[in-house]
Amino acid sequence: MPTQFDPPSGTRDFLAREYETRERAFAHIRSVFARYGFEPLATPAFERLDVLMGKYGEEGDKLIFKILRRGEHEETGEADLALRYDMTVPLARVAANYGSQLPSPYKRYAIGPVWRADRPGRGRFREFTQCDLDTLGSTSPLADAEVMSAVHDVLSGLGIGEFRFLLNSRRVLAGLLEVFGVPDTLGPGVLASLDKLDKLAPGDVISELAGRGLEEAKAGELVSAMTAGDAVERIRDALKSSEEGSAGLDEVDAIGSLLANELPAGRAGFTPRLVRGLGYYTGAIWEVVVAGVPGSLVGGGRYDHLIETLGGPDVPATGGSLGIERILALLANADRHTRLDVAVTIMDERYATRGFSFAAAARHAGLRSSIYLGSSAKLGRQLKWASDQGARWAVIYGAAEDEAGTVTVRDMTSGEQSAVPAADLAGHFARVRAETPLPGSAG
Repeated sequence: MPTQFDPPSGTRDFLAREYETRERAFAHIRSVFARYGFEPLATPAFERLDVLMGKYGEEGDKLIFKILRRGEHEETGEADLALRYDMTVPLARVAANYGSQLPSPYKRYAIGPVWRADRPGRGRFREFTQCDLDTLGSTSPLADAEVMSAVHDVLSGLGIGEFRFLLNSRRVLAGLLEVFGVPDTLGPGVLASLDKLDKLAPGDVISELAGRGLEEAKAGELVSAMTAGDAVERIRDALKSSEEGSAGLDEVDAIGSLLANELPAGRAGFTPRLVRGLGYYTGAIWEVVVAGVPGSLVGGGRYDHLIETLGGPDVPATGGSLGIERILALLANADRHTRLDVAVTIMDERYATRGFSFAAAARHAGLRSSIYLGSSAKLGRQLKWASDQGARWAVIYGAAEDEAGTVTVRDMTSGEQSAVPAADLAGHFARVRAETPLPGSAG
């Protein structure tokens, strides 16, 4: 049962360990995207309601968090603003608003919270982070391959295990509907059912297709072709008679050729059964999957007319969206929590001023450092504090060190201790900082 101290349903508090894991991941993502020439875009957490409404369909519009009018208009009960639902509509607004001020092509990424008035179930939230990267203004398969390559580098750098890109094209799917004789009126529904092939048994998908009005024999042939062990060859052969389908295969092959020399062998491949049910895709589509992990971690594709339908200019576009919450869940226990590099003990209040200076010397050397702020003068308790903070070294300064003019530096990993001249402590830390890799340290 929730208590008065729990965060609102569908939201979370992030304590230090989880927050810092997330921030390290975000920093890595930004670094990779920047290396590919994508620039950041930050938009307000809320948009005008009229900008958002009508962009997500009837069901999506119901999930928009509306903000009531304020001040003298508050009593009307009307809303004029809403929390952003995704990062795509704000992108369209920016493209329409700034026009020629933006570079062409315009390559941007966005990382930030979005809000949906959903009923939160297990693993689902009403406030969560989205991470998108998009290129507007290019029809070249280079743009699609570049987005996928950037995603690959992000996942590899985060240490995600064996992942794979599933690659297809909406033009391939259109060609399949054509060669299997699916009426145009049934096309969208048929694709929506085929999109469930990774969740339902083939027989269940066939039954659903028949329920949509497709002849059961045709439904069986289509599902069989898409799920066969030699599906790639069968689909390629079937599409020889379709101009649209052949053009889709050319898209897939062009992107695959560009990625072949950049990604490990087998990392990306043509996957006929990949559908991605969003109707705005116009060309190449792709997802990233990990063995043993249900669903996809990243998805994307080409959406050449979506920006115009959202109110922006009619420009070709391609991009992807990282399922950042799912990715972060795989990293939850990846790092040992470290708060400090150097923990400075205070064995007696007489040495507090010296201890304060020792901590400052470590920070000046680019290390994270703090003095002990508790009330116990027992060394054992203070060393436990140092360990709990993940400190690599503890600085000990008591009567013996004060008399000798030294500082005892304890390696918290090995337990070894060394005497360092107090006057050279800053230099000592500068040397160890240069010699020792310390995740999270400044520098």
